[in-house]
Amino acid sequence: MSGGRRRVSATFWLLQAPDALSVQSHRDPDGTGLGAYATDDSPIVDKQPIAAYDDQAFGREARDLHSRTFVAHIRYATTGAIASQNTHPFEQRGRLFAHNGVIGETDVLDAELGDARALVEGETDSERFFALITRHIDAGADVGSAIAAAAGWVAAKLPVLALNCILITPTELWALRYPDTHGLYVLERAAGGHRGGEHLDHRGAPNELRVHSASLAEHRAVVVASEPMDDDPGWRLLGSGELLHVGADLACTGATVLSGPPARQLTLADVTARGGAGPD
Repeated sequence: MSGGRRRVSATFWLLQAPDALSVQSHRDPDGTGLGAYATDDSPIVDKQPIAAYDDQAFGREARDLHSRTFVAHIRYATTGAIASQNTHPFEQRGRLFAHNGVIGETDVLDAELGDARALVEGETDSERFFALITRHIDAGADVGSAIAAAAGWVAAKLPVLALNCILITPTELWALRYPDTHGLYVLERAAGGHRGGEHLDHRGAPNELRVHSASLAEHRAVVVASEPMDDDPGWRLLGSGELLHVGADLACTGATVLSGPPARQLTLADVTARGGAGPD
């Protein structure tokens, strides 16, 4: 989520599902995380691995933050243990990143990273993908071009389920959907929402993520999510291969940076067969 040039107040609950027989059949998350920026633009990352045997109070406690940009993520592990260093979002060079998907053959990705492999603290394909993006930025690319280049290399060289990702800085946001395995939606929200005068109150199904902001009754925002989080008719599904950029002025620009399917498309059945439980 981006509030543009204005720091806005938002409250997040990362796990809202109640303890009840009706939800015990749902698999428990493997981690929850929240990223934002302090007044000096230093990154704030609040995350913790959460497994079925852990106390999930961490996720259910309200978190009040002020920032211009935010990213929240709930992890279902595929690559890497249930551990803090494998929990999204990840931070590199002051940028924050979360990924929804699976990338195979991480040893080949490690070889492509070169010295940027030192940026990776955990075991996940997601953090390695982020490091590849950072390597391109360090080499002189702008953020959008770096995302496109990294995603293009992965799509051409490695097995891929999805490369959906969000990258934020203190003032900007980028979102990539590729391919069409998972949804990724954008809402350019007017002040007060489509009815006017309303606080932002978004909930994700199955009621695992909630965000509320009274500030956005009066100010515009842009929200990107893996599913529409309210009944606003303005939610738009990004196209496969579309890279969205949200500027500091909340101007949204999108471009198709990848076309066609990955060279080696994975399916959810492939991921399960490899021992993964679902997309990271």
